[in-house]
Amino acid sequence: MNALSTYFAAGCFGGLINSLFVWLAGKYGLTAFLGVDIAPEITAPWLYQRIIWGGLWGFLFLLPFLKDSVARRGLVASIGPSLVMLLLIFPNQMGQGYGGLDLGYMTPLFVCIANAVWGVAAALWARLSVEQSRHISVL
Repeated sequence: MNALSTYFAAGCFGGLINSLFVWLAGKYGLTAFLGVDIAPEITAPWLYQRIIWGGLWGFLFLLPFLKDSVARRGLVASIGPSLVMLLLIFPNQMGQGYGGLDLGYMTPLFVCIANAVWGVAAALWARLSVEQSRHISVL
């Protein structure tokens, strides 16, 4: 049960960091510079769903092959949400074409970078949480 809560919390933290990254990229013109039409406003519903989905994706860290370095774990874990966004969400739920290409040709790259931010932040949180719990259990 401890691992489930650790990885869910890690994924939620990653979802928060990812959301801030996407919002800041839109606010400060990175997405416009890339020709990507993504510039969300931070609202409670937008942030809530992204944090919760981040938490659910955090369960990927339970997979045994995701036990390497923080960066590698985060980058490998980010492949799942990137593929779902590019191949399912954009074309089927948002009507933006496969890969979100209707939002700009650099959209797949931006999505992969944003999800890498999620993955590395989540993996870092998980690593720090596990180390902290080991430290506390020794005391």
